[in-house]
Amino acid sequence: MRVIPPSELIINEDGTVFHLHLLPSQLADTVILVGDPGRVDMVAARFDSVECRVDNREFRTITGRFCGKRMSVLSTGIGTDNIDIVVTELDALANVDFATRTVREQHRRLTLVRLGTSGALQADLPMGALLMSRTSVGFDGLLNYYEGRDSVCDLDMERAFVEYMGWSERLPAPYFVNADEELVRLFKDAAIEGITISAPGFYGPQGRMVRLRPAMGEQVNSRIAEWEYHGRRITNYEMEGSALAGLAALLGHRAITLCTAIAQRVAGEAQTDYRLFVERMIDVALERLAKQ
Repeated sequence: MRVIPPSELIINEDGTVFHLHLLPSQLADTVILVGDPGRVDMVAARFDSVECRVDNREFRTITGRFCGKRMSVLSTGIGTDNIDIVVTELDALANVDFATRTVREQHRRLTLVRLGTSGALQADLPMGALLMSRTSVGFDGLLNYYEGRDSVCDLDMERAFVEYMGWSERLPAPYFVNADEELVRLFKDAAIEGITISAPGFYGPQGRMVRLRPAMGEQVNSRIAEWEYHGRRITNYEMEGSALAGLAALLGHRAITLCTAIAQRVAGEAQTDYRLFVERMIDVALERLAKQ
């Protein structure tokens, strides 16, 4: 049995995992992931009780109960690089014995639900729309660093998209990962299903132009929006869901991303006061997860 070296999985002197500063006992089986640390309090304000609060850097965690169900809510910060840290350390908390530094024989499966914000790529999707990522597309390349990547990806969809776009060899190879089917069914009638792109940046990687011109051209989003795969279309951009879907699938966890649209990229509009949209998304997620 492999013993994981301290350099590969850093455990703090108090027994907590390196970045998240959580003890294994502080993690619930159901975890809500949000980007903004301030959004953790929005979720936890609905809990019936709170058992712990932990803060380190951008990672803030509150574990408690909602309608009797134990849940953790955790902020990830922005980007798939942070998701790499968060999902790996959550899995370690669930499935590694910190005393022996070995993987536990009995696998503990987590339910990971990301609640985020995004920009809509289709003209018929208004700001405030709740979008469910049935498939997440990684423009970030992160999953390509892991063995077994092809086993959790929709390779036919990948090939069709790369051929359609004439994908540049200078860009990371995109990957397509489907959400957990049980979670898709849980949220199917509460959100608009679509294919979601996770970009490794907010501006150029999402086709925005301030002073720098995007390498894929100013019309890249129109071209992306026109693409269909067996009647399915790309609905929105965000920045974390692809890594979440891919790493969760590789590690044997359930994951899905829900996003509120706060920008309409076709109309060129954005909503900066979107708290009510996020509040509604949180209510939907908590109420459905509590019934599982």
